[in-house]
Amino acid sequence: MLKTLGRSVYLTQFEEQRASLSAFAAGGAPVFISLHISEEFDAAYCTRVQEMCDFLSAQGWRILADVSEKTLRQFGCADLTALAKRLHLWGLRLDYGFSVEQMCALAQQLPVAVNASTTTPEVARQLAAGGGTVIAMHNFYPRPETGLDPEFLRESTAALQAEGLQVYGFIPGDALLRGPLYKGLPTLEAHRTAAPSAAFADLALNYGLDGIFAGDPEVSTREQEYIRHFCTTGELCLPVALRPGYETLYDRTFTCRPDSPKTLVRYQESRLYSCFGSTVQPDNCTERRRRCVTMDNIGYGRYSGEIQLMRTDLPADEKVNVIGEVPAEYDLLLDCIKRGKTFRMVKTS
Repeated sequence: MLKTLGRSVYLTQFEEQRASLSAFAAGGAPVFISLHISEEFDAAYCTRVQEMCDFLSAQGWRILADVSEKTLRQFGCADLTALAKRLHLWGLRLDYGFSVEQMCALAQQLPVAVNASTTTPEVARQLAAGGGTVIAMHNFYPRPETGLDPEFLRESTAALQAEGLQVYGFIPGDALLRGPLYKGLPTLEAHRTAAPSAAFADLALNYGLDGIFAGDPEVSTREQEYIRHFCTTGELCLPVALRPGYETLYDRTFTCRPDSPKTLVRYQESRLYSCFGSTVQPDNCTERRRRCVTMDNIGYGRYSGEIQLMRTDLPADEKVNVIGEVPAEYDLLLDCIKRGKTFRMVKTS
């Protein structure tokens, strides 16, 4: 189970991020920075980076920095270990210009991250055998339509993990996006318009990633709370807009019945929570589209009160009430609710 959401910090937006980075004790949570974004370079660049890293370190963040050979020249350091010491870096992300031998040697001194999308299983095997700490990180993709597709992400991640590397990736933010495109910074293209908590759960549960960062500068407090709840308890928060009269179903723990079909989630405790034995009158018996939450009414006799979450479209049924709907940006969560696992419906804002 993942422990936390990593953050990304950008020098040009650092002042906008400072307050949220101070809001909670980081406690060793990871933060990703890049030290070779050319548009950030100016006469005060090194001083500003030093101040940012001093702050992040003091707040308890574990800094992973994207570096290149150019970074050494920029800071006038003899080698990358000296740079890491100067900037309080926990680890280095090496993308190009480094040999396998150089990466293995560095990994003996501090954690090293390599590009997960371009590292072959053969190279991963050599890196893992080197004895140091080596991580593989997928990129994020600012331009729409260029993010990874599900098959490549799943296959490349599995191949690298099979050779002994942990694999990290990125999800988009929702509170403050990164320019100049402001279209999200996901690893997976399908996550570009998804809520951060839904993308996080998808990467963790359906792709098995070992670490996840927000690529954009900010994730809303609400989304961070959903992610924190999942990391702490293993229970998913499912935002739902419930119709009047059904609000008592919010914030209750439900279990996906182990015998639920692929087409829908059956709420194991539903009849208990809806007062087992009571009668549910027909109401809003409309088409049951994907993302709809339904409740069986008196037409189904003793099944009255059973709740389902639709994972596929089904026709209207006079014996089934549509009682709510999951917003589109949380659609990914429908396929994250696994048989036998718990979740709770939370009120949408």
